[in-house]
Amino acid sequence: MTTATLQTSAIRSGEGARALLVAAFLGLGLVFLAGFAPASVLHNAAHDFRHAQNFPCH
Repeated sequence: MTTATLQTSAIRSGEGARALLVAAFLGLGLVFLAGFAPASVLHNAAHDFRHAQNFPCH
């Protein structure tokens, strides 16, 4: 392997680790927020999303 190849591999592995960390943080944030949100807030959010997608729900 050349020096350029080794440097590129190191950059890619760093980007992958950063992407994994960001994805884990966002996922845990969503689970945390949904776990502590009142049921009426979750219901209204789902209801509004269905209307925004032109999907009849009632």
